[in-house]
Amino acid sequence: MTTHNTMSIEEFKERQQTVMLEGIVGEPVKVNYTDVGSGTPIILLHGIPTWSYLYQDTIQELEEDYRVIAPDLLGYGFSDQRDQFNRSLNIQADMVVKLMDELGLEKANVVAHDIGGGVGLILAHNEPERVNKLVLSNAVAYDSWPIHDMLVMGHPSRANDSLEEIENFLTGAYKQMFFNKENLTETFLQGIKAPYLHEEGKVSLVRNAAALNTNETTALTPTLSSIQQPVLLLWGEKDVWQPIETAEKLENDLPNSTLVRVEASHWTPQDAPEVFTAEIKKFI
Repeated sequence: MTTHNTMSIEEFKERQQTVMLEGIVGEPVKVNYTDVGSGTPIILLHGIPTWSYLYQDTIQELEEDYRVIAPDLLGYGFSDQRDQFNRSLNIQADMVVKLMDELGLEKANVVAHDIGGGVGLILAHNEPERVNKLVLSNAVAYDSWPIHDMLVMGHPSRANDSLEEIENFLTGAYKQMFFNKENLTETFLQGIKAPYLHEEGKVSLVRNAAALNTNETTALTPTLSSIQQPVLLLWGEKDVWQPIETAEKLENDLPNSTLVRVEASHWTPQDAPEVFTAEIKKFI
């Protein structure tokens, strides 16, 4: 497998594209996304408090063989951060469908991490004809989330935190939950934090955390057995936020699922990028 250097935030952001999408919330919203490569489409969905830069290594590897689309969810990264719209998982799923329509994609494979996994499950259930295969990596499900730190971050008073306090929170979230510490490079750490280290980004992060709602995944629980797409549960087994037990439960409830354990913690796409991309290629 080709070894890639961590792409800087400047390089990554430079090749993002921007589109205004209507019909998701009450007004048009800006979505930034990467669209590279050609062939079978793969959509990469990130979680909180990240953005699509989480997949910078994965994109470099997959674009050699696939068309790779990696949007920043609403309120995240360099997509719309205005403090005036819904950031729920269901709204994010609507955004993905609208983006697919905009790009002329009838169907795609979906790779989804953390709350992106909740979005992926909603898509697989509500829009089964749009999802070919689904990869869930350390994804939220059932009542496994939100974690305490995110509940605290979602309190309205956190919008008054200093940018230094926000940066310290984000730094801790990454340094605490990497198993393969050598993959937490300074370039990656600075890039993954950058969209939230200004006033609008800070408030947006707080609103993103406040939007986390267990009801959105518990409502899916009785319907999981109806999801017929092949599902790969690609799980960092050292994760204490979304533990391997969640993956084992999903493997039992999703009829066409397979669990692959990865020696990584929560941020699997960056914590174990070689294994992560190799397993995706094998599955798709």
